[in-house]
Amino acid sequence: MSARSMPGLIDRLAVAGRVVLAAFGGYGVAALSAALLALILPMPRSEAVSTGTLVSFAVMAGAVIWVFAARTLGRAALFLGLIAASLAGGLWLAGAFTGAVAP
Repeated sequence: MSARSMPGLIDRLAVAGRVVLAAFGGYGVAALSAALLALILPMPRSEAVSTGTLVSFAVMAGAVIWVFAARTLGRAALFLGLIAASLAGGLWLAGAFTGAVAP
């Protein structure tokens, strides 16, 4: 085996970074999307929560796929960060951070 065929430390760190970003970033985006959907879907609260939770599994899978399909780790992190910021903004507009308790 030649020295070039073995992955180096940089390659291993890049894969490890993608794994960490996929796990934590994907979870964050999925949680934010579930919370936003639970607030904005026009159905009874229990059904909205269930629907938001089910959709969040697809969001998590999509985020993981995107992280490993992106050209660079930085581009994947930027994309997930923009999506998370957009979802957090949607939550803010929906009134999730007011501290009021829903009936």
